[in-house]
Amino acid sequence: MQQQIVGYHLDEELHWGAELACGHFQHVRHDPPWTVREWVTTERGREQHLGIRLNCKKCDREQPVDAI
Repeated sequence: MQQQIVGYHLDEELHWGAELACGHFQHVRHDPPWTVREWVTTERGREQHLGIRLNCKKCDREQPVDAI
């Protein structure tokens, strides 16, 4: 299910997580060459991606919302 990014947070390992409108979190790592998301490395890049939709597998599995 597609959900909008509404915010971000750093986890305990200092990886960026997107906070989705549904209440779930999803890592948005920049880990080349496997995952290239250079935008996540800057505040401006993260702000520009607010509102984009990511596929939320937790919604598909009907999992409870996440908590920081």
